[in-house]
Amino acid sequence: MPRSVPRAPDVRFSVDPADIPAEKVARRMHLTIAQFEACKVRLFTRGFPRPDPDTGMYCLEAVDRWRLLRHPALFPELSLEGQTPVDAALKKGLGAMAREAYARRRST
Repeated sequence: MPRSVPRAPDVRFSVDPADIPAEKVARRMHLTIAQFEACKVRLFTRGFPRPDPDTGMYCLEAVDRWRLLRHPALFPELSLEGQTPVDAALKKGLGAMAREAYARRRST
């Protein structure tokens, strides 16, 4: 009886995605896509990583790092000299950033 050659599987090994769509980012943050869309502007002002301009996908590692950097006391190895870029931006305040933007627009 002739033996047939086994057929190779279509997917030989799994590849963990590095860039993910907004739906998966929302799930990673334990939000629905509607909840994520409603609060993503506030997240961006806090330093949340923006999606790639060409693909619209989010970097999973950047999202995870941002989540950890919210707690510098728990993850000091991730912070820069004990202060995260997110903390520095928040100390300035949205009012100060808006005044600076208004002044820049007036000067041009």
